[in-house]
Amino acid sequence: MKNAFPRGLTFGIFDHLDEDGCEIARQYADRLSLAEACDHLGFYAYHLAEHHCTPHGRGPSPNLFLASVVQRTRHLRVGPMVMLLALYHPLRAFEEICMLDQLSGGRVELGIGRGSLPVELGYFGIAAEAAPGHYAEASEILIKAMKGDTLSYRGRHFELNDVPLTLRSHQRPHPPTWIATNRPESASWAAASGANIACLGPASSVRRITDAFRACRERSADADERGPFLGMLRMVVIARSETEAYALAAPAYERWLKSFRFLYDLNALQTPPNLPLSLDAAIESELCVVGTASSARQALLDQLEEAGANYLLCQLAFGNLSLDASLYTARTIQSEIMARVT
Repeated sequence: MKNAFPRGLTFGIFDHLDEDGCEIARQYADRLSLAEACDHLGFYAYHLAEHHCTPHGRGPSPNLFLASVVQRTRHLRVGPMVMLLALYHPLRAFEEICMLDQLSGGRVELGIGRGSLPVELGYFGIAAEAAPGHYAEASEILIKAMKGDTLSYRGRHFELNDVPLTLRSHQRPHPPTWIATNRPESASWAAASGANIACLGPASSVRRITDAFRACRERSADADERGPFLGMLRMVVIARSETEAYALAAPAYERWLKSFRFLYDLNALQTPPNLPLSLDAAIESELCVVGTASSARQALLDQLEEAGANYLLCQLAFGNLSLDASLYTARTIQSEIMARVT
């Protein structure tokens, strides 16, 4: 077993902004403080999920919240993970991303997707069967808009005729793009499209996705020198003892799980079969890493190595974890893990 993390490993933050039991304004303030601390600690990026009509996500407009984040930070990159393009007119999505990229001085990481729970889209009148086509056209239009001065497009869902594009992103031709995926075929598409990926699941499952990504990328003549990010997401709680870490993580995971299940229970839907229903199950399935600096470091090292990932997305705040608990985990990751990357 290696004694250090692999060269080139990068650390980012992922956040659902799920309900923590506090008033919404207080939770926003706490998250801004956490983002500011992560900026000082040297984390690469803050990625925010988009959810609607559920306590699982109090940031239904990620770009709006991230506009506040970039005013409190100087180096931390930001982006939706993912922006649900089935709910946006692609022209509006393009303008929002351009604004955020300019406001941040070119720090946007653009995650795009169509969402994992159709009922959220249904509240906006987007039928489940229409979402894939809507997303496919919107993503094509969005990327096309980033590269031109005018925009024309004719499809099933959208028709645009010589639209003048008076905004530009700070990064050219466009910000780095991301997709969240648990399927090797989607990873292959991302590699061919020059996108980064974020994966969730046991390290052995993530490895199938990163292998597919690398196999496709090796066949691409357009592969650049800077390798793409192959991300692995983990909820992480670190404390001074194993007992303290577990005591913090258990009620936080229980609250996070309740928020996650809210729309499933409300609509009598079956939850995903791989959803861990307890903290012990979450640790066993490698969704959560809970422990001391030493044990967490070793667990993350083992999982990253098995997964073939080079980007660790740390979910530091979830459920009713206090700001102090999240800050302790962030600082420990920096001093005991990030500082040891070779």
